[in-house]
Amino acid sequence: MPDSSGYSVKRILPRGLFGRALIIIIAPIVLLQAIIAYVFFERDLESTTRRLARDVAADINLLVALEDNYHGDERIKLRLLSERQLQYGIKFLPGVKVAPPSEPAVSTIDVALDDFLAERVREGRHFFTKRVGNDFEIRAEVHDGTLAVLVPRDRITVSKPDLFILYMVVSSLLLMGIATLFLRNQVRPIERLARAAESFGKGRAVPDFKPYGATEVRRAAQAFITMRERIERHVTQRTEMLAGVSHDIKTPLTRLKLALAMMPADADVKSMQGDIAEMEHMLDEYLAFARGEGGEEAEVTDLGALVRDAADAAAKARQRGVTLSVPENIRVSVKRVGLRRCLINLIDNALKHGSQVAVGLKQDGRLVEISVEDNGPGIPETRREEAFRPFHRLDEGRNLQVGGSGLGLTIARDVARAHGGDVLLDQSALGGLKATIRLPV
Repeated sequence: MPDSSGYSVKRILPRGLFGRALIIIIAPIVLLQAIIAYVFFERDLESTTRRLARDVAADINLLVALEDNYHGDERIKLRLLSERQLQYGIKFLPGVKVAPPSEPAVSTIDVALDDFLAERVREGRHFFTKRVGNDFEIRAEVHDGTLAVLVPRDRITVSKPDLFILYMVVSSLLLMGIATLFLRNQVRPIERLARAAESFGKGRAVPDFKPYGATEVRRAAQAFITMRERIERHVTQRTEMLAGVSHDIKTPLTRLKLALAMMPADADVKSMQGDIAEMEHMLDEYLAFARGEGGEEAEVTDLGALVRDAADAAAKARQRGVTLSVPENIRVSVKRVGLRRCLINLIDNALKHGSQVAVGLKQDGRLVEISVEDNGPGIPETRREEAFRPFHRLDEGRNLQVGGSGLGLTIARDVARAHGGDVLLDQSALGGLKATIRLPV
């Protein structure tokens, strides 16, 4: 059973290389800053505060002892001397008693002061601490009143710990900004290589692509350029070879046609003329298969107009009607001649084997589908892939290449895949076969 928690984590993670690499860089920085903040506030800040509070408590205990053990002018002089030396604000409130605190201490500073004052000040005395602005006022009972001591904040705790957080956040943001900028520059060549490979897979030219970036990315880009050149060279050589063969074979066929035209017309002559016409048709299909889309550049095309043109051409050749369901304004970059040949092959096959043919066009997000349906005998599901094999004819059921060379569906799929798409066969709602061309936008 799959782990649902792991699957949910994968769903929220970014899918792109840049996003994932950014997480790899940012996550340790955030984790490190969190650990530093925890150690600072929960360990160092607390221990430092308690040490400082202990010293302040010792000072308060000394001041209380001076108030209890000295009298008159000497007591006042010692109070003034303590105020100058300790840099506290010290006041004596005669006859005032300290009321017990109504609420327990909450903050680290208050708790530390209360703990150490309770240890230092003798039993039976009341004391309390309160905030006065940024400072702390500590009141402790003496024998004839209350001693009020104003202690600066920086004598009890580290000064402005929020500045530490500010410096930490600013430095982290600066580091993450530099890392993001550097990472963006490193990922850009990979994204450009991916776009070039995608465009080439869709049959579109990428003449301005050049390797740049890190050494590994340059090697991958150079390998892509080498692969592209080899594929283009292979297509060119195949086209030129088949074109030469076709030309060489058509020359004697033309002489045979002229010789037959000069002979008296009879059944044998008509039969031979039909054989020659069939041979010429087969040669044209072989050449079309070999040529594929070599040399043709992709251009933005109105697919609706292209589908209607192909359907009209196929219907006129078969002298049959075709039902169209083709919307307007679906424009895609395609190789017009190759895609038109693909559509004519599929529509011609449908007209050959069905009395009703429907052609549809629709766009679903980043995918365009062109469907050709008929009410013919169809093809069994187990033999649909077999129908795409070149020079192959089905022995039973629907024979899509009756009277042909066995290349109709092969050429159609070859053209579709050269655009980065495919041709799929399925059961038609009309009862026959449904051929669907899927093309990426």
